[in-house]
Amino acid sequence: MTGGVLVQSTLPLPLLRRGKVREVYEVDESTLLLVASDRVSAFDVVMREGVPFKGAVLTQLSAFWFERLKSVMPHHLLTADAEEIVARVPALGPHRDELHGRAMLSRRATTVPFECVVRGYISGSAWAEYQKSGTLAGEPMPQGLVESAQLDPPIFSPATKAEQGHDENVTFDHVVNGLGRLTAERLRGASLALYEAGRDYAAQRGIIIADTKFEFGTTPQGELIVIDEILTPDSSRFWPADRYEPGHGQPSFDKQPLRDYLA
Repeated sequence: MTGGVLVQSTLPLPLLRRGKVREVYEVDESTLLLVASDRVSAFDVVMREGVPFKGAVLTQLSAFWFERLKSVMPHHLLTADAEEIVARVPALGPHRDELHGRAMLSRRATTVPFECVVRGYISGSAWAEYQKSGTLAGEPMPQGLVESAQLDPPIFSPATKAEQGHDENVTFDHVVNGLGRLTAERLRGASLALYEAGRDYAAQRGIIIADTKFEFGTTPQGELIVIDEILTPDSSRFWPADRYEPGHGQPSFDKQPLRDYLA
């Protein structure tokens, strides 16, 4: 950790993978430790400089939403409390400060190989697709939509999952072909239910959740659960409701200002 910014964690556990933001460590055959660094990425490039406390924001928001939405969909989180983590994994005691606020002890699951995106407003890559072909997730859309227009009902817009590189938007039929109709329908239903519950809660507090992506996994017992992160500034577009104005891009509380700067 340099100057309060954690660019990369180094813990005395087997490192399974290092993603754009998180390190995933093996605790035992049924448990993982996810550590959210302060790295920030845009356009599939990880910036050299971190953002102070970013990892803690991602982790604490995820912990909040996992708990709030557990009646909608079970999740992988066991605890995000550093003291509880150290109590369960004593070898991490000397790394308490590194874990504080940014680590999640989680159930192990096999990751579903699709990003489950839900769009309540047309923005970003969805707006680009619509401008190009008049479609969203490969399905025809009404003519005359403007950028940032609300989509009612929200649309399930899956994408391939890439640990490195660019996720590609795909059709629902592509998910059906890859996973079978029953699993694809379960993913779509769970994604829409999670989004709508989060959207309604945020709307009461002046925040529009324009879109978001969920990741799912299956436990060894075959249970489908939501994993990784949920409704964070890295996985969602958050807009201030009092400044919402369709027809152009919106001010946002997420990575969009960085994307706009780099573009």
